[in-house]
Amino acid sequence: MVSVGVISEKGSRDINEDTIGYKSRGDEWCFVIADGLGGHGKGEVASGLAVQTALKMFEKRGFYDDYLPDVFKLCQNRLIQEQKNACETMDMKTTMVICCVNRDSIRWGHIGDSRLYLFEGGFRLVKRTLDHSVPQMLVYAKEIREKDIRFHPDRNRLMKALGAEWSRENEYELGESVGRKRKQALLLCTDGFWELIEEKAMLKALRKADSAQNWADMMKETVLKNGTGRMMDNYSAICVWLTR
Repeated sequence: MVSVGVISEKGSRDINEDTIGYKSRGDEWCFVIADGLGGHGKGEVASGLAVQTALKMFEKRGFYDDYLPDVFKLCQNRLIQEQKNACETMDMKTTMVICCVNRDSIRWGHIGDSRLYLFEGGFRLVKRTLDHSVPQMLVYAKEIREKDIRFHPDRNRLMKALGAEWSRENEYELGESVGRKRKQALLLCTDGFWELIEEKAMLKALRKADSAQNWADMMKETVLKNGTGRMMDNYSAICVWLTR
């Protein structure tokens, strides 16, 4: 069984440049979240195009072995072409996280600093995607600690994104396939969400929640509380409960 909860808010911004979406196809599910970059509405176009492209391909063909790399490459090509058509080569970029679930496995890929978290058991955090950002690189170099990423002055400087020039064929990153278990939960979220809620608070809400939407709503309360007095970015999340 799969249950889903979603939130997507503009925060203190004039426009919400995040896009979220999901579809089911038989026993398969596809979840996608993207955070547009560029401002002046161009980020909204980029994130919308990426999510739409991913879900249309899934709706047409379902999840197949090369679905994830094919989607990232197609999204990249379409964004580059859209930039050329609109003469907006500096804008229209986006992060993206895609997660596909079937009866046997969970698979995902990402680019940028939108994240996927996987929780198991009763519950514990077992996986998190690593950001393609300057602060994450500083963590690798042991110049800052993991917890310092959230409010680092360079937290918005991305190393990779859809719509940016790629130095190699696959700038995206694919996670290892994870087997389905009796009790699992997924959180896909943009940086405006995760920077205002720590993993301990995610887990606390998860253990109290009685549904995927209730989990999303409780985490939103924490995000709003921690965002009080701040210029809040767009914040979005897809919460997924998986039971056998």
